[in-house]
Amino acid sequence: MAKRPLTLQINGQMVGPLEVPDDLLMVEFLHEYQNLTGSRLGCGQGICHACVLILDKPDGTSEEVRTCITGAHFFNGKRVRTIEGLAKRDSSGAVTELNPIQQKFVDHFSFQCSYCTPGYVNAATIMVEKLQRQPVKRSELEQEIETALGQHICRCTGYVRYYQAAKLVLEDLGLVREG
Repeated sequence: MAKRPLTLQINGQMVGPLEVPDDLLMVEFLHEYQNLTGSRLGCGQGICHACVLILDKPDGTSEEVRTCITGAHFFNGKRVRTIEGLAKRDSSGAVTELNPIQQKFVDHFSFQCSYCTPGYVNAATIMVEKLQRQPVKRSELEQEIETALGQHICRCTGYVRYYQAAKLVLEDLGLVREG
């Protein structure tokens, strides 16, 4: 199996260069090479979005990328964030504070099995960051949440609690304007 070097930034830390098989999927790289198992392998076809990570672009925007259908080498030279990188941690690596989305999802009991939760958290994080640059009108709030979370599949909660928690986060952070 052919290998080549891979270097990227994960959760603010440079990784590599590591010799990685050409055909290794990113979800496998995260799990097997980095011990970052928060991104979940659900469908393996890019449909459920449990595996998404956040790709930070040079222009300051970000997007979710499905790691179960994207090769690790696609991320060479790029910056990504995983679910493990969103909470605040102390010097030993212990979580000291969840980010506002994670906390609201916990407070609102948004999940049951939590298998899909990392994908929802990452998608909601991208939505929050987008709306921090340009808040959403209240009249467009439901559509904004649907656009951000609508492709994610949850087999337990019926989506309602995720959507409600996302709405509360946006309101709590002052990202919803009247109009």
